[in-house]
Order: sequence, then C-alpha cells, then structure tokens
Amino acid sequence: MILKLAWRNIWRSKRRTAITLGMIIFAVVLSTLTMSIKEGMYENMIKSTAGDFSGYAQIHLKDFWTEKTLDYAFEVDEAMVKTLDVENNIDGYLPRVEGFALAAMYNITKGSAVIGVDVEKEKTYTKLDERVVEGEYLLPDDEAILIGNGLAKYLKIGVNDTLVLIGGGYQGRSAVGKYPIKGIVKFGSPELSKQLVFLPMKAASNFFATDGLVTSIILKTGSGDKGVAAAKNLQKKLGDDYEAMNWKELNPDLVNMIETDKVEGYVFMFILYLVISFGIFGTMLMMLAERKHEFGVLVAVGMKRVKLALMVWGEILILSILGSILGLICAFPVCYTFFVKPVRYGEEVAKMAEEYGIEAVIKTSLAPGIFIEQAIIVGLIASVIAIYPFLKLLKINAVNEMRS
Repeated sequence: MILKLAWRNIWRSKRRTAITLGMIIFAVVLSTLTMSIKEGMYENMIKSTAGDFSGYAQIHLKDFWTEKTLDYAFEVDEAMVKTLDVENNIDGYLPRVEGFALAAMYNITKGSAVIGVDVEKEKTYTKLDERVVEGEYLLPDDEAILIGNGLAKYLKIGVNDTLVLIGGGYQGRSAVGKYPIKGIVKFGSPELSKQLVFLPMKAASNFFATDGLVTSIILKTGSGDKGVAAAKNLQKKLGDDYEAMNWKELNPDLVNMIETDKVEGYVFMFILYLVISFGIFGTMLMMLAERKHEFGVLVAVGMKRVKLALMVWGEILILSILGSILGLICAFPVCYTFFVKPVRYGEEVAKMAEEYGIEAVIKTSLAPGIFIEQAIIVGLIASVIAIYPFLKLLKINAVNEMRS
C-alpha cells in the first residue's frame, strides 16, 4: 500500500520528478564516463605494452627472462605442442626467437630488439600484417625485415632501404646480416615502435644460428585474466625447467604504475561522489520544502508519521532505481562513442604519454561491471541520503507545516 502511494505521488508533480530523475541520471552518466575513461586508459596501457606484442602470457626456459640471452633457446617438441593444444584459456601460440642487435644505417646506429616470427601465425593471432603502415608484409621465405616506424624515423630510412644488423648469436656465435626493409609497422606503444625489427623465422634462425630453436612462446588469450590463468595452469604441467609468466610478471613497472594511478583515482572518485551527493541532497531538500503543507495536512487528518516517512522514503527509493536504470541507458551511448572514436591527446600531453610508452588516446572501456557498479553506487547514495527526509518526517509538526 505504501509503495503504491509512493508510486502515485511520484507522478503527481512531473516537474519535481523530472528534476530529481535528471540529477540522478546525470550523476550516473558522469560517474560512469569517468570510470570508463580510467579503465579504458588502463586497458589501453596493458594492450599497448603487453597484449599487442609480448602477449598476456609467455613460456620460456627458466632464467631466460632475467638473463635475456639466446643460450636459453629451446626446441618446441611434440609433448609441449600437445600440452598447449589442450589448454582452454589460450586461442593460439606463437614461437619467437628474440635477440638484440645494433641496427646501422650509414653513420647512425641504434640498439634494437630483433624478433624472429612465424609470419603466418602472427598474421592470424596478432594481426601483424594490419600494422604495416608502409610497404608490404613478410612472406615465410623472405630475407627481408619489418621495422617499427619510430626506428625508421630515428635511422632516417624507409621501404627498400637496406639495414645492417650486428649482434651475438646462439652459443657465442656472431650474428651479422644485411636486410632490405620490406615494410614499416606501427604499434600502439611508441616505445615499441622505436626498437622493433621483425624477421621471418627461417631468416632469424640463420641470423642467430639457432637452427630452429626458439627463445619464447607467446600465448594468445582473449584477456589479461585468461593469460594469468593459462600461465598458472601451464606452469604446473611443464615442470621446473620452464617458466610460464603472465603479463603482470612480465611488466611489473606497468602494474605498479596502474596501482598508483588507481589510488589517485579513488580520491578523485570520492570527491566526485561527494559532489553528486550534495546535488541529490539539494533536490531532496527542494522536494521537502515544496511539500510542507501537504505533509502537515496528512498528519493532521490522522496519517501516522512513520507511514508518511516510509512513503516518502519509498518515493526516493523508486526514483533512485528508475534514475539509475535510465542513467545506464544514457551512459552507454556516450561511452560507446569514445570507444569507437577515441580522442587524441594534445601535442604536449601526447609527448608525455609516449615517454611512458602509452598510446596517446582517450578511449573508454565498455566492461559491463563499470556500468552496473556506478548505477548501484549512485542508487545507494540516493537511498542513504533519503534517510534524512525519513528522520525529518518522523518529527514533523502538523500545525507548523500547514502554516508554512
């Protein structure tokens, strides 16, 4: 009965209801957009530095990640292939030979990461071919290279120029080669684009003298969480000779940066919720002020103060739920717009972002948890604030209210 009365009272004054609903909807949209941008930034950072290149999980010989030498190269045998094939958390795997070499063009040199890749698998799982911004993608038998656009800019070279690579090969052998540049690739992380050189696996095996061995296997998973689960499962199956590392272990600096930023984000969101609370509280005070005479008459004709307080609390509760749902509906297209069409930072901010190896764009996240969480939080804020009018109405004086 009380809820039925509350529902009818809501629509008696459409103007008052519209103002209250508008405030709650605005609060949900604002908080959701803010959190969506924050989470989108984290997803972009993780994808740019881990998902796009090193993967959300990797397998290599124990101590390779700390030593980073080709002496830890290993053979991908049949037993390992079977183990990888039955792991549910991975979509595929990419063998790679990773080493370092000095890239030279005339009198300009730069230390670079030289990566031997299975060009067909990279095309399928990492879409490396779609990152080619100039020239053409590699073929399995090519004796040519792809280089990052940042490295090309630094060395002042382009497609069809020849790059000299000088480094160390497997078990102390020399690694020297001269390769034509077939294409230039661009990664989301500017730092990666400044140092990467890709060779087909066959050419890389000849360059590093690894004879078909690989230094790591990149595991392709749909998300970071699946990468963590895959690494945990495979570590148990592969034994102590191998390390299965997830993206958090591969990128500890990135994890620390995100955790630090999250603490700052919590402070900002607390201030935002405080502003939202005052806004909602203001609309509720307006509602109490407008209905003083009505409340006084209801008490005067015999309505119990507790029932009156419960009825008003029910009104606000209904408005909170309705406003939160409508806020979700309004927030999604706003977040989706920034997801489909990311906004690029200004020049100065972009340079700062690139120093941290982050793609300089503002892109939202569409994770369902963000929308549901913000709607619940704003709804709870409104419900808690509704305690004030509830307590106020328990002490209402009918005569004074009717005189007002």
